Amino acid sequence: MNTMTRRSFGAGMLAITVMAWGMSKLNAAPFDPKTQNAAGEYPIEPEVLTTADRVIVPAPTPASKVAVYDLAKYQEAGVGTWTYGKGEPPVTRTDLMPKAYEAGSVDQKHRLLTFFAISDIHITDKEAPNQGIYIQRLHPEISVTTSLCSGVMLYTTHVLDAAVQTINLMHKTQPFDFGISLGDAANSTQYNELRWYIDVLDGKMIHPSSGDHLGADDVDFQKPFKAVGLDKSIPWYQVLGNHDHFWLGSVSVDHGPRADLRQSYVADEMFAAGDVLGDPRKIVDRDYYMGVFDGSKPYGDVKFAGEVKDFPTPPKVVADPDRRSLRTSEWLKEFFNTTSNPVGHGFDMADAEKGFGCFSFVPKADVPIKIISLDDTQKDDDKSLDIHGHGFLDEARWTWLKKELADGDAAGQLMIIATHIPIGVEPSEPRCEMSWWLDPQNAVTIEGLLAELHSHPNLLMWLAGHRHLNTVKAFVSPDPVNAPEKGFWHVETCSLRDFPQQLRTFGIFLNSDYSVSIETINVDPAVKEGTPAAISRSYAVAAQQLINPDIWTFNPTKDPTIAPMPSASYNAKLAKKLSPEMVAKLKTLFPAG
Repeated sequence: MNTMTRRSFGAGMLAITVMAWGMSKLNAAPFDPKTQNAAGEYPIEPEVLTTADRVIVPAPTPASKVAVYDLAKYQEAGVGTWTYGKGEPPVTRTDLMPKAYEAGSVDQKHRLLTFFAISDIHITDKEAPNQGIYIQRLHPEISVTTSLCSGVMLYTTHVLDAAVQTINLMHKTQPFDFGISLGDAANSTQYNELRWYIDVLDGKMIHPSSGDHLGADDVDFQKPFKAVGLDKSIPWYQVLGNHDHFWLGSVSVDHGPRADLRQSYVADEMFAAGDVLGDPRKIVDRDYYMGVFDGSKPYGDVKFAGEVKDFPTPPKVVADPDRRSLRTSEWLKEFFNTTSNPVGHGFDMADAEKGFGCFSFVPKADVPIKIISLDDTQKDDDKSLDIHGHGFLDEARWTWLKKELADGDAAGQLMIIATHIPIGVEPSEPRCEMSWWLDPQNAVTIEGLLAELHSHPNLLMWLAGHRHLNTVKAFVSPDPVNAPEKGFWHVETCSLRDFPQQLRTFGIFLNSDYSVSIETINVDPAVKEGTPAAISRSYAVAAQQLINPDIWTFNPTKDPTIAPMPSASYNAKLAKKLSPEMVAKLKTLFPAG
C-alpha cells in the first residue's frame, strides 16, 4: 500500500505583529487548582482575536528532535513553542464571477446568516486498550500518525470546552444563528468519547478518564472539570464522520476482518494487531500491543506498547463498559440525550433507528437559506478492506440529496451542503484514502455528483472537514460565461484537536448588486495560559514541528483554485452570482434603498 495522505487513518481588531515567545509552557506538573474557578470551570481569555487579527506561528523545529510520544523531553528540546504573527486578512475571491466583476464596487447590504463550524474534534479515550498508539512508532515521519499518537490526545475535552467558551464570547458581539459540527466527534466510535463530546456542549461535569481512573485527583488531564456549555440560545447541529462509526475511522467494527474487534473495546487485555497503517488488512495479525497513556503520570507516559514477543504475558488494563463501540444507529440516537438545542441536533429519531444520518433545516424563517446535512461516509457493511475514509453515497442518500436540492430550487432557497468528506481535493484513485470512492457500490461518480451540483444555481457552497486542513476551492460553472451562477464554493474546516485547533465562522451577506458574499474566518480558541487547553496547544504545535512542518503546502490535486494557505489558517471573502429567478425573489424580500 502506498504512503497515505494526511488524516486517512485515523475580525475587526488591529493586527498584532510578532510578540515574544509565549503561551508555550510545557510544564505538566501536578494539577494546580488555581487554574479552575469555584465551579470547577477552566477560564479562557476575556477577549477573542480571530486569525484576521493574529496567527499562531510555530517556532522553527530544533535540530535535535524527540519522539512525538516523549512529552517529558519537549521542554528541554525546545519543541512546542510558538509566537503570534501578523493576522491573515480575508482574501477576496471572485473565481465564480464574470470576468468584468469588481468586488470593490458593491456593498454588503443585508446580513443573511451567521454561523460557526467545528470539525474533527476526535474526543479520545487515551486509556482504551485498542487505540492505535504504537503504530505511530512504525511510521514516525508520516504526517497522518499524529492521529494515532500525540500529546493532544490527553486534552481533547479541554480544547472543545475552550472553543465553546470562545464561541459564547463571540456570540455576545455578533450573535450566531446556529453552529454545525462536521463529523469525527469521537475518535474511535466509543460511547464514553461521544458522551464527553455531547456533555461538554451541554455544560456538564466531565470525568475525562476511564478504567481505573488513574490520576483523577492530581493530574491535570485526568481531573474532573465543569464544562461551561454552549450558550443555550445557539442551536447546534451534527454531521456524521468516519471516526464516529469505524474503528479509528478506518475499519468496520462488525463487518471487517477482525472478528473480536467489538469485544476488544471492553476487554481487560491490551489489543494486539499488525501494521494497520501500512496495510489495514493486517488488523488480523497480532504483532504489536497498541499501548495506552498512563493517567497517573503528568506526561501520560505510554505503557504496554511494543512487540508482542517482548511481553511474557498480555498486558492488562481495567475494563470499562463505557468504552463500548456504538453502532451507527446508536450513535445517532445519543444526540437525543442532550440538554442543549435542538433535541436530536438535526437527526430524526425514525431515521436514526435505521442508521440514516441525513437531514435539512432552515435556520431563519425569514431568510431563504436551507442547510443540507449529508452523510457522505462509507457504509459499515460495505466489506471493503481498505481504509474507510472515502467519500460515498449509497442509493438512498443519493436519491435523498437530489430531492433536497430539487426541493430547494422549487422553494426558491439558497442552499449549503454540510458533510464530513470533502470533494475534488484528493485525486480520484484507489490509493487516495480520502478521495471519492471508486467502488461500484457508490451510487454516483465524482463526475456525476459535480454535474448534479452544477445544475443547481442556488447552491452556495459545500462544507467539509476530514482532512484537518483549512482550504477554499472554487467549483467554477461549466458555462462560466453564460451561467456563472452554476458555480459553488467548497470550504474545509480544520481539526479542533490537531494543530491549528481552530473553528471557522461564516457570514452570508446579500450585496447591493444582489450577489452574495461569504466571509469565512478561522478562530483560535482563546485559551488561558496554564490551563489544560493551553498545554494542548503547545503539544499540538510540537506534533506539527516534529511530523507535519510542510503540511500547509499539501495540494495533491495541484488544483490552482486551492490557493496556498499563508499560514495554518485561510480567511476569505467569497463572491457568488445568483440566478435571475433568485435575484427577483431577493429583491422582493430585501428591496434596494
